[in-house]
Amino acid sequence: MPALIASADDRARLRFLEFFAVTIRNAHTRRAYARAAGDFLTWVAARGVTSLGAVQPLHVGAWIEALGGEMSAPSVKQQLAGVRRLFDWLVIGQVMPVNPAASVRGPAHSQRRGKTPVLAPDEARRLLDTIDVGGPAGLRDRALIGLMVYSFARIGAALSMRVEDVFMQNRRLWVRLHEKGGKQHEMPCHHNLEDYLTAYIDGCELRAQAKGPLFRTIARGTKRLSDTPLPQANAFAMVRRRAVAAEIGTAIGNHSFRATGITTYLKNGGTLETAATMANHSSTRTTQLYDRRPDDVTLDEVERVLI
Repeated sequence: MPALIASADDRARLRFLEFFAVTIRNAHTRRAYARAAGDFLTWVAARGVTSLGAVQPLHVGAWIEALGGEMSAPSVKQQLAGVRRLFDWLVIGQVMPVNPAASVRGPAHSQRRGKTPVLAPDEARRLLDTIDVGGPAGLRDRALIGLMVYSFARIGAALSMRVEDVFMQNRRLWVRLHEKGGKQHEMPCHHNLEDYLTAYIDGCELRAQAKGPLFRTIARGTKRLSDTPLPQANAFAMVRRRAVAAEIGTAIGNHSFRATGITTYLKNGGTLETAATMANHSSTRTTQLYDRRPDDVTLDEVERVLI
């Protein structure tokens, strides 16, 4: 707990803890906002602020200015959003009279192209084909990567799936993804994904564990699946490891497969509107950030510099 909160009264401390425990359901958002709040309160305490009531807009503005030299604009805006929401909560609880972050503006930012590295279709195919599926780890990894490529699934939605979220409907395998905000999104499986998921579930004998997590860690010393859900950091490490084994030079991450799937779909005649529906985007403007088709045009034009 930051020093400014620890030195406050019981009501302020309780209200601070309630902000993270009561108002935020997404674990990633909770961690990000807790880190932002802790960093800001530590920063102002180091500059002589001794109580919450003494925090002024000038302090918030100076902190944002300092962050601008260390972080990207979207990251700074997220930090400011976390601090602003925390102070709003404290004001509503009558811990503070006004929100010192309310009038502070974040850095300007406009983005028309996503930064997520994507794979060419042949690279994605090579990555999937080089996975050794002779054991549970290989079956799991191929199924997870295939799920993200063919259903445009977010890594968080994929890792929160239960075995029962892979089901038959109209003689075809479907997946049920648990998206942000408690939304459920159902998608039919591409025939390759159907093969990968069936091989994984049957090969690891998961059908009888319908309520258990679909993607799990490997139990230490056994090379068999445990009952523990696979953490996102472990999935990232797996992806990087598999990319190295497939001799892929692009520094990909978990999100790369979502962008790869969307871009490949659009290159093969898919529409932006349908891609948005498949990706469970509320707006096609978000989907456009994953559309990397213009990259090919840019590369072609660069090669015209015949020197």
